[in-house]
Amino acid sequence: MYSTYTTISGQTWDQIAYEVYGNEYYCDKLMDANRDKLQYFVFPDGIILKLPSNESLAQVSVSSDFPTWRAMLNG
Repeated sequence: MYSTYTTISGQTWDQIAYEVYGNEYYCDKLMDANRDKLQYFVFPDGIILKLPSNESLAQVSVSSDFPTWRAMLNG
């Protein structure tokens, strides 16, 4: 079961990941859990996101200075 998070206007995926999990590198897991919300880069108020459990985050290995989605942009 997912817990949820309600966005505040102006937030981005990596900001939310940092606020919720303490590390912006988890934003790829957050985005994977909310594929129906990928049209947002900067959120308006009131979008409800599903939050992956901490157990599912434990499977993430970070080998870059950027989150996966941002590393692809920074090539």
